[in-house]
Amino acid sequence: MACRLVCLKVYKGQWCILLAVSTLLWMLTLFNINSSNVVGSDRIKDEVIQLSERYIRTLARDSEGVVDGPYAGRFTAYDLKKTMAVLLENMIERLDRIEHRLNISSNLTKPSLSGDISMTHSLYAKDLINGEHELCALTDKERQLYPKCEQKIEWMKNMWQSDPCYASFGVDGSTCSFIMFLSEVEGWCPRSAWHGSNKAPVEKNSSDNLAKINHDLEGLMKLLVDPNERQGYAWMRMRIKRIWPRWETAVKSLAAKQDLTKRKQKKILVHLGLLSKQSGWKFAEMQFKGGPLGELVQWSDLITALYVLGHELTITSEVEQLANIVSQLPAANSPCQSRKELPVDIIYIDIVGLKQFKKYVKNGYGKFSCLVRVVDSFGTEPGFNLRTFAKQRKKLSSWGGQDLNPQQFFTMFPHSPDNSFMGFVVERHLNESNARAIQRSNMALVYGKNDYMWAGKEEYLNTVNKSEIVIHGTVYSDSDSKSPLKIPSYVINHGILNGEDLHKLLRQSKIFLGLGFPYEGPAPLEAIANGAVFINPKFLLPHSRNTQPFFKGKPTERELMSQHPYAEQFIGEPHVYTINIEDPDEVRTTVQKILDMEQFNGFLPYEFTEEGFIQRMNAYIEHQNFCQFQRQLNKWPPESAVKVLFGDGGKSCKDVCWEKNLICEPSHFLAANSHSILMSRGAACAANKTLTDIYYPALDTKTNDCIIQQEELLFSCVGKQDNLRRLCPCRNYFKGQSALCVGCEL
Repeated sequence: MACRLVCLKVYKGQWCILLAVSTLLWMLTLFNINSSNVVGSDRIKDEVIQLSERYIRTLARDSEGVVDGPYAGRFTAYDLKKTMAVLLENMIERLDRIEHRLNISSNLTKPSLSGDISMTHSLYAKDLINGEHELCALTDKERQLYPKCEQKIEWMKNMWQSDPCYASFGVDGSTCSFIMFLSEVEGWCPRSAWHGSNKAPVEKNSSDNLAKINHDLEGLMKLLVDPNERQGYAWMRMRIKRIWPRWETAVKSLAAKQDLTKRKQKKILVHLGLLSKQSGWKFAEMQFKGGPLGELVQWSDLITALYVLGHELTITSEVEQLANIVSQLPAANSPCQSRKELPVDIIYIDIVGLKQFKKYVKNGYGKFSCLVRVVDSFGTEPGFNLRTFAKQRKKLSSWGGQDLNPQQFFTMFPHSPDNSFMGFVVERHLNESNARAIQRSNMALVYGKNDYMWAGKEEYLNTVNKSEIVIHGTVYSDSDSKSPLKIPSYVINHGILNGEDLHKLLRQSKIFLGLGFPYEGPAPLEAIANGAVFINPKFLLPHSRNTQPFFKGKPTERELMSQHPYAEQFIGEPHVYTINIEDPDEVRTTVQKILDMEQFNGFLPYEFTEEGFIQRMNAYIEHQNFCQFQRQLNKWPPESAVKVLFGDGGKSCKDVCWEKNLICEPSHFLAANSHSILMSRGAACAANKTLTDIYYPALDTKTNDCIIQQEELLFSCVGKQDNLRRLCPCRNYFKGQSALCVGCEL
């Protein structure tokens, strides 16, 4: 019988008991119809019911806190497994006898000569009671999908007695107990290695734990109160209040396009380490004095999106607040990595805050590392993220070496597919009627609010000034300083403007003049949205950590060929002209081309609107999961959106995919990391190798060696080498929302 075979194989789950009981009662009913022994069958039914009642009472009383057997512990419930095994074995013997008699009475079978009923058990209840272990083994496919599993098993063999917490989870020194712990608790190994089920646990959402769209602005303002009255949130509060009506409209619009009603409410910790006194960055002090605001823009928009999506937020910016929260985390200092019943689902943090978090959570950090999302404007590439690798290559800096999945870093622009693109919202201060009333003239506004950014750009600015263009600036001037600003005398400087006045100035201007720095800020997108044409300085030599002090120490090898690569690549003409500003002729020609334009229509990519931002963050929250077990089972983006391409020599996967109008998808590297897939793509492998570097999987064109990746954290979209042809997972995307594949937003 199916019930018997399934139950004897797994020996677990209340459903199996209930199935066995119901099947037994059903067969007894049939037996009543076909047998005159009604009294005997009634007695058996009463006995089964009484046995079931005793089982339920015993289960309710004794299932908590059990410590017994070779897999003892709260999460393994091995003694319960034994109890069910004995109960099932007894019930199944009864089922066999009834089935046998029913068949005889129905003339379906002949009685056996011996009268015995054969039962083929792979493991009997008495075996389990005597401590016999189940067989636990990994398949080749599981070794590929869980590359750390065997390493973790070896570590457990030597270290499982180093802390009593392992024994509390049922670890007893056996390989099976290691695999059980590493699959059920830490998620490094597949569950199928020990009990044959590799289905992701499904959590039922009740109406009480669903995320509901939130329109209460005052509730959000109450979360953004600085406990030390440093006014660290002042600028963010102003931005959120200013844009709030657009957020409300955006979330309503998105809810009309896709179902937002069945989402689980997540408990989210947001820690802004950059605002803490200990950071030394003085973001709070400089927010109204020309200090960098790009990071505060991101944090404002992130917090607002999480809030309107209905998640439960805890927001901190001071170390004391963080320490108080960490001190309440269960077993935070225990090396056991159980994430069951953690009081937080996601942690948004920056690099400074991450260091503070590690300091206070100490040995328990491993529990929370997969929950972390690092707001990291310029990104962290795999070669800098893995500490041992970066140290070996002498690339280790205070920014890198975090040993996270590279997609846990959330960037300001989609410059590296290895990281996740978070972005921000481009603010629009003017409504359409007000904007239409503003007359545009031959004005150019310079992108540079500090006078040091203007240094060395005199010839460029003089060329623009001679082209019937009046140049304006918004350069910060310190009233206490006696030194004059180092900007040309013909520039009309307005000082630091509020958002509305700045956008009025952009609406009056035809050109937004880039100076080459700052890199990749939000201002050019604001200018383009207001109809001004952005002149984007092209770099004759790439700007990188090898050529510019700004990038020194930053965990990326990116080579910027212009001040704003996103504007160049994703927007382009007629809204963006990327030119060599050191060539006066090219400057004059470009300025004249802009002046000759008849219309100056604003343009804003969907991904930088409130609605696009909410959609993207909601998709991340719903689908991204960097905890091992869930990540393997709930692969996102889905395979249907991904193609594996074999690139030409010397090209990165980022370039290989982009040439096909696709985007490199690092979450699918693991599935493509195979010698057989390399050969299926036409690689004639002279030898198969497994190495550790950012270039694999790939074919070495010099030796014809097929090389796959040994270290999962080094899968890289940007790694390239002249003699290597990369094997690249590439996904589709829809225009205006590059972070999501077609259908991934749902």
